[in-house]
Amino acid sequence: MVRYGTRSRHPRVPRRIWMVLVVLIIVSIAGVITARHKYDQYMQPVSSNPATQIFTVEPNSSVKQIAKDLEEARLIRSAWAFQLYVQRKDQADQLQAGTYALSPSADTPAIVKTLTVGRVATKLVTILPGRRIDQVRADLINDGFAPAAVDRALDPTQYGDLPALAFKPANVTTLEGLLWPDSYQKQPDTDPSVIIRESLKAMGQRLTPDVQAGFAAQGLTPYQGLILASVILQEVGRSTDQGQVAQVFLTRLKTGMKLESDPTARYGAIQAGKAASLSYDSPYNTYLHAGLPPTPISTVNASSLAAAWHPAATNWLFFVAGDDGSTYFSKTHEEHQALTKKYCHKLCGN
Repeated sequence: MVRYGTRSRHPRVPRRIWMVLVVLIIVSIAGVITARHKYDQYMQPVSSNPATQIFTVEPNSSVKQIAKDLEEARLIRSAWAFQLYVQRKDQADQLQAGTYALSPSADTPAIVKTLTVGRVATKLVTILPGRRIDQVRADLINDGFAPAAVDRALDPTQYGDLPALAFKPANVTTLEGLLWPDSYQKQPDTDPSVIIRESLKAMGQRLTPDVQAGFAAQGLTPYQGLILASVILQEVGRSTDQGQVAQVFLTRLKTGMKLESDPTARYGAIQAGKAASLSYDSPYNTYLHAGLPPTPISTVNASSLAAAWHPAATNWLFFVAGDDGSTYFSKTHEEHQALTKKYCHKLCGN
């Protein structure tokens, strides 16, 4: 008797079906890549303008509402990307109500971090080295102080009894560069003027007779010394390089050469409400104007202050900060150009 196999043969999938499946897979992958690219774009800052604006998160606001308000204020690119980021980081319950100073030059992760820093819990307020006075203002607001109280606290007229204010020229109406960076105690009822007063006292203690004598030996007043120290800090962060940078700038001042400092030019543009620029003509643009800028351009630190009154015993005329974090010094313009071409591509736009 003939036996027939009972195993059934699987029907063959038509080639057209396979092609459709392949196309669907390719489209899906492309969609994921496109969505990821869009997401990454939406996480970037809205603009390069560092100016801050006041933004309030109302109590019991949802993540969706906060995201919508931020997008409408043009502080973030996309409410959708903001919500997705917060959900992925599981930070929805950490966003805190309050008034903040936010900048469109901050990316979405930075803004989320500001909204989740634990404003009420902190007992310390930190003034950081290298911060402009508008950035100090924003930091104080983001530490939980009311904007109006911060503005009052940053008015120099109420601190005339402090030694540090004696060094400020009468025509200067800002505390730029006069605040000593440190962490200061904060209680729930602390007024921001208490923090500012402590910082100014600390600066007065730093400007000792020896420091003042060191500035005088360089032909500088104490206030001019603070201006130079702020420029040094903005130029280079390494304390080992700051003394040589101070020597370059002091030599240029004594010989009538322009300082040609990028940070001073950018500062002038920012103070005028513009994006940071080397070409904007302001009194701070040391490519266009000889001498020191009118005021400091940020807070200083111990090493930049020391460099300004006790510079290195070198004889450089030029320096360039390389992409590798090192500073390269030279005596001639030709050497400087060669070092710039060799070591500074990204930072110098080459």
